[in-house]
Amino acid sequence: MILQGKNIVLGVTGGIAAYKAVDLCSKLVQAGAHVDVIMTEAALAFVTPLPFQTITQRPVSTDMFRLLDSTDMAHISLAKKADLVVIAPATANTISKLATGLADNLLTTTVLATTAPLVLAPAMDADMWAHAATLANVRTLEARGAVIIPPEEGRLASGRIGRGRLPATETILAAIRQTLGGRGPLAGMRVLITAGGTQEPLDPVRHLTNRSSGRMGYALAEAARDLGATVTLISAPTALGRVYGVRQVAVRTAEEMAVAVLGERENTDVLVMAAAVADYRPVSAAPEKIKKSEAGLTLSLERTRDILASVVDLRADGWPRIVVGFAAETQDLIANASQKLSHKRLDLLVANDVSATDAGFEVEDNRVVLLASDAAPVTLPLMSKFEVAERIWERVHGMWSERYG
Repeated sequence: MILQGKNIVLGVTGGIAAYKAVDLCSKLVQAGAHVDVIMTEAALAFVTPLPFQTITQRPVSTDMFRLLDSTDMAHISLAKKADLVVIAPATANTISKLATGLADNLLTTTVLATTAPLVLAPAMDADMWAHAATLANVRTLEARGAVIIPPEEGRLASGRIGRGRLPATETILAAIRQTLGGRGPLAGMRVLITAGGTQEPLDPVRHLTNRSSGRMGYALAEAARDLGATVTLISAPTALGRVYGVRQVAVRTAEEMAVAVLGERENTDVLVMAAAVADYRPVSAAPEKIKKSEAGLTLSLERTRDILASVVDLRADGWPRIVVGFAAETQDLIANASQKLSHKRLDLLVANDVSATDAGFEVEDNRVVLLASDAAPVTLPLMSKFEVAERIWERVHGMWSERYG
């Protein structure tokens, strides 16, 4: 896990959202990070140091001139050991100070003294966020390399509805992970991933689809992002929402997915086809809802385009460099997967038995076998889909290193 063992400085400033920083602090610690909390004087008016100290088992810093030991000043010691500084919430006041280089408290002095990446999660009233001064300060900080997570829209402390809410904890964590992984093993690699189950319309209210939740494809996108890749996710409809830091393209049908994949092919180093793409579709969709009758209903189906075959047929120009497929099987897993690996001329195939109740479709975990033409199959034990994704990227990175250095 990318946060394991990392030294994170968490700055908490004086906004009503300061209490939400406790949850962020807890999630960072749960992920294995060592967290040092710095609270501004204004933050102490909204939340006490006690919850942070209890969670981190470390002292909370508030005084710029407090000695961490007999020789180290707090702002210098914390600045030098930090792998990343995150400020949540970041008020308009603190953003202004950081933009101008003002160092009048422990937090702003620490930021000025560190070379670690800076992540800011602003939270303030909508008019304050939209003010020209705030926007100019944000642009200044971004130009210096700071990561600014835009505030969310919703009900604010004033009772108004607008943009100014502290981003969700999961969004802040995703930004932290992406920032830490910016120079990871996949840095500079352009990755294209498909996810979800395509839908083939029967009529305006019905469609043919499958049980894919899209979780495996989304986990692959998150893991690739955390490892430094530039990621595009082409997704059929899912309930999973958006992935922070990932460009997403929404499609519905197999043909729409084919068009999207082929359109991205020449800008792709690694293609991972994790989507469950329909093999058949209705010859024609009814223009109106099909009414129920006493008679049976016969559907005429036709084959959809084989996206992987289309991609591989075009690889003479070298793009994508690596193609990874998935095989969802209910019987003869290795035999059927090996046949697909050979027939589709894939670099790597990820096979899983979707008849299992504890892995595959609609659950958080997966149990897969990795197959390549030049190596023996590797069976992975039951693990989370994110862990599976990390193992897949580890294998892809190994292939890339062997071929391209």
